[in-house]
Amino acid sequence: MSDKGNRSTLVGILVFDQVEVLDFAGPFEVFSTTRLDEARRAETDSPFDIRLIAEHKQVITTTGGMMVVPHHDFEDCPDLDILVVPGGRGARREISNIRLMEWLRQQSDGLSLLAGVCTGSMLLGQAGLLEGLRATTHWRSLDWMREYFPDVMVVEDEFVVDAGSVITSAGISAGIDMALQLVLRFHGQEVARAAARYMEYPFPENSRLRMVQDIKDAADRSQQIQEAHQQDDSAR
Repeated sequence: MSDKGNRSTLVGILVFDQVEVLDFAGPFEVFSTTRLDEARRAETDSPFDIRLIAEHKQVITTTGGMMVVPHHDFEDCPDLDILVVPGGRGARREISNIRLMEWLRQQSDGLSLLAGVCTGSMLLGQAGLLEGLRATTHWRSLDWMREYFPDVMVVEDEFVVDAGSVITSAGISAGIDMALQLVLRFHGQEVARAAARYMEYPFPENSRLRMVQDIKDAADRSQQIQEAHQQDDSAR
């Protein structure tokens, strides 16, 4: 897939209160750091024009307290080529946001590609945009996705799931892998690899199979260690 005409590919990234920082900042960095001619990096701009979009044009507070100012609200959002929907704690609130669901459905009609990062995939599912498709989300939310969206084929062992015009990724850092795959799709492997190399990030040779049970086991072990330390501290 290539740009429409000679203009930049317009990428919108949704933001909302308590959005996960790397969910939106990771893809933003990938798109903004991409160059078509790596040898002329300092003299050229990215082929992607990235805009942050929120329901209202006011400061957004992310998880961790970062303050973010969106470029557009729903009313003045330009016609996008790609829309990236991130997740985070705020996604559990936004899943009940009727106006957001309507906006996502409206946007999907004119997009070249729709992308969900982490629990942003849950927002796409709630808007009815994942029906009959393969999709994934953060490993802690896989059961939530299965319960809420029985018509979605939930994939638990891939970082990035490409369903054609809709692409979803696992949690947080997986959004970087997803964005690199989009660069590859729009501009080819050489450009995508150069972007990853500039970021000093390993290029995803495939969907970067993940071992969900290993992740869960590691998290359980970490929790057990923390609880043991807390018990030791309280016993002193």
